[in-house]
Amino acid sequence: MIKNSFVFLKKISRGMEQKFWKQGLKDWPDFLQAKKVIGLSLERKNDLDKELRLAQQALLENDSFFFVGKLPSKEMWRLYDYFKEEAGYLDVEINGRGEVILVGISNYYQTNSFVGGFNLEQKTLEKELKKYKLLITFNGSAFDLPKLKKQFKLDIPVPHLDLKPLCLNLGLKGGLKEIEKQLNLKRPPHLYGNPVELWKAFHASGDKEYLNLLLDYNKEDIENLKAVADKVCKDNSLKLNEV
Repeated sequence: MIKNSFVFLKKISRGMEQKFWKQGLKDWPDFLQAKKVIGLSLERKNDLDKELRLAQQALLENDSFFFVGKLPSKEMWRLYDYFKEEAGYLDVEINGRGEVILVGISNYYQTNSFVGGFNLEQKTLEKELKKYKLLITFNGSAFDLPKLKKQFKLDIPVPHLDLKPLCLNLGLKGGLKEIEKQLNLKRPPHLYGNPVELWKAFHASGDKEYLNLLLDYNKEDIENLKAVADKVCKDNSLKLNEV
């Protein structure tokens, strides 16, 4: 979808993008090959051509960071198809005081867990985040990322895709568990527990069974993000193309 997008260009809105598409300019090559574009002066067209060539070069270099600050946050889903094989799915758990005690980050095939009192620290998190071209969360803009930035003073330059607004745009409301049900995604019955209580039980008893259950709970959240992302990014693309 990113190669069909123009909203990351300076002063190009969704409305203007739609006008480009209606002129038959469906992707970057179409635009670059066009001699004239209705609604643009020749000078403006030349400026946008330069921006598009920079974007083409960025994709050739697998540089997702190029689009940070250019692509509006609500449009970040347009990067998903291109960078999904190098995406990191992230979810945090907190204790009763609102402190982050577990961070799970997965490429879907493997999940790395960072646990308070063991390996949860700034340097390890920063090293892990550098592996990914796109960071995917559910409600991470309001919860996960602010928590990490405040508690660990993290700089998170990776392009971030928050799935919650995309779900709302499709009429899917509620938290991740509710969204899973609406999309008919299953999880084992024992992984519907309360992570705060599991962490409390682990600290009170020292029994690693509670910690392992918390890790499984977090891992299930993360792995279901992949299925949600596949669905809502595809459906948002279809909805956009219907306009």
